[in-house]
Amino acid sequence: MSPVQDAAVQRRRLRGELRRAREAAGRTQKDAALAMDWSLSKLTRIESGKVGISTNDLRALLHHYGVNDAAEVDRFIKMARTSKTERAWWTGYREAISPQFLSFLSYENSASAIYHFEPMVVPGLLQEEEYARAVLQALSGSATSKRVEELVELRMKRQEELLYRQDPPEMLFIMDEAALHRWIGGRDVMRHQLLHLREIAAEQSKVTIEVVPFTAGAHPGMKGPFVILEFADDVDEDVLFLEDFRGDVISRDEREEIDPAREALGSLRDLARKENIESAIDRTLKEMS
Repeated sequence: MSPVQDAAVQRRRLRGELRRAREAAGRTQKDAALAMDWSLSKLTRIESGKVGISTNDLRALLHHYGVNDAAEVDRFIKMARTSKTERAWWTGYREAISPQFLSFLSYENSASAIYHFEPMVVPGLLQEEEYARAVLQALSGSATSKRVEELVELRMKRQEELLYRQDPPEMLFIMDEAALHRWIGGRDVMRHQLLHLREIAAEQSKVTIEVVPFTAGAHPGMKGPFVILEFADDVDEDVLFLEDFRGDVISRDEREEIDPAREALGSLRDLARKENIESAIDRTLKEMS
């Protein structure tokens, strides 16, 4: 795992283990904050991963939770240090995207498996540059052309860092057939996008692309797009990402929210297996002629 990936993993692991240590000690957030002479918001921000924690504060907090074993304390210290040692490639785009999407990129970059469903458009990681530009122009409202180009650059960089790196994660992309027929960017752009999809499906061994056919009728994916991320270590829980009406990505790591998404993913896969992606693309290209 690369240093940047490891930093993202350790950041998430640290906040999760701090929360579990507090719960094991029978403390509420309010109890712990009072004992540490902190504001409740400080502890909440630490446990949510929004801010880091100093080594001294971490030692004191662990002592309050009854975590005094030297090896265990050292393990927490190492997590805290590793979580803030690396500068990730996506931080250069901080001004162009929301904090929620920055968080999504850090998780995505450290995932061992990515499951992505899209009902209306080709998923971002599979978008050809001109197609991506047309999508981002449509979704960015009054954004300047410079900002749109920054977003296009980010999307292409994201593909480079995930699809084409030495150790890519396993990736499953499922689309509604509608995504193949919507002429985003016009006929020529859409044709290039379909050819790009077919090329990725044929050449990228870690990428699986499936399509839910029109004949499937109503299906669970009609609620909207979602992404499920899995991580290599069992202690790192899965994460679900959804988009709100503004296009911001919202993360959910509670089992009661992830489990229904996994069930929906399974249903979509069952429907998608009835349609071959290469055949669907070829049929669409023929209809465009």
